[in-house]
Amino acid sequence: MPALADAARIDPASSRDPELIASLRAVSKRYGPHTALDGFSMALRRGEVVALLGPNGAGKTTAVKLLLGLLRPASGSVRVLGRDPRSSAARAAIGAMLQVARVPDMLTVREQIELFRSYYPRPLPTPEVLRLAAVGAIEHQRFGTLSGGQRQRALFALAICGDPALVCLDEPTVGLDVHSRRQVWEQVSALAAAGKAVLLTTHYLEEADALAHRIVLINEGRLVRAGTPAQIKQGVAGRRIRCRTQLTPQALRALPSVTAAEADQERVVIFTHDPEAVLRRMLTEDAGLSDLEVTTASLDEAFLALTTA
Repeated sequence: MPALADAARIDPASSRDPELIASLRAVSKRYGPHTALDGFSMALRRGEVVALLGPNGAGKTTAVKLLLGLLRPASGSVRVLGRDPRSSAARAAIGAMLQVARVPDMLTVREQIELFRSYYPRPLPTPEVLRLAAVGAIEHQRFGTLSGGQRQRALFALAICGDPALVCLDEPTVGLDVHSRRQVWEQVSALAAAGKAVLLTTHYLEEADALAHRIVLINEGRLVRAGTPAQIKQGVAGRRIRCRTQLTPQALRALPSVTAAEADQERVVIFTHDPEAVLRRMLTEDAGLSDLEVTTASLDEAFLALTTA
């Protein structure tokens, strides 16, 4: 799998790419003795949703803050539309929805939008923001009276009101019900269809699988893998075998092409790129193998295989 192996080393961020909106190139960032990012690279291009995934503490928040110009890298470069993200021109091209966002509770949703629009040189018209974020029904409600789902949609509206080229969405659907989450998914897809570059961080891997054109997986500050959801699932975890067997997970992990094997109640779950060969070997060593099930591995399973290896 040479293409995926290359992607694991670096997610290309060439300044010669006309579709490139933002990039981190070989970026390192430290907080005292702690290294948050270690030579990390990532590219964000026009018209695509990129899901930045990783365990807690992997470096996702630091990467987002660097793109927003809230931090400076210790080494490497960060660019938004070819500029330092701390410049006024770059800031005018960025919209962000962050978990730590704080806005005045006494202002209505419409007043918040009008305020945020004033920060940008060429904002979207207010009616367009209300429509795109589906907040027209709550535009006259004070922010402090909104439910959790309404608050998330209002913050989404603030992120897009400046008509930014780059939109950073940090856990945009946390706490939302299924219907509201699907609404946000539609809005995110619409942003990409309009030519925006969207950076999405989420702990809902189903969300990343459904929305992302590319996934960038980070762990301990380093790029682990980058590719489409299908590449991540197929290239890492391959296929999943679930069965009853006398063979121990330790013995199974020693078999060629097995990437992981774990006990699952009375069964074992095995991840492999070559299920046929693994099953032939297992049958020679355990004629009593039963309850066999072979399926495509999920993104959740690929994520765990890459971040717990």
